[in-house]
Amino acid sequence: MERVNKMVAEKPVVIFSKSSCCMSHTIKSLFNDFGVSPAVYELDEIPRGGDIEQVLLRLGCNPAVPAVFIGGEFVGGDNEIMSLHLRQSLKPMLKRAGALWV
Repeated sequence: MERVNKMVAEKPVVIFSKSSCCMSHTIKSLFNDFGVSPAVYELDEIPRGGDIEQVLLRLGCNPAVPAVFIGGEFVGGDNEIMSLHLRQSLKPMLKRAGALWV
C-alpha cells in the first residue's frame, strides 16, 4: 500500500493500466486529449505489477485497471471517469488538482 501511495503522490494524475487493456487505452487517450500528462504505470510491464494490482483490488478497483487517481485520491475506473466527463465534472476536477490550466 505504501508503494502505491508514493506512486500516486508523484503527479496530479496517475493511471494504473495494462498495455493490453482497451479501456485503459481509452482513458489514457482522453487525458492526453485534454492536454494532461498523467503518470502511467503499466502493471504488466513493471516489476511487482501484480502486487500493485492486488492493492488496487483491495481499494475497490474492480477490475483493477484502469485505476485513476486525481490529486492523490482514487477516483475510479473507466466507468467513473467517463461518467465524470459526460457530466462535465472531470475538467474542473483536473483543474483543482493542478493537472489542467485551461
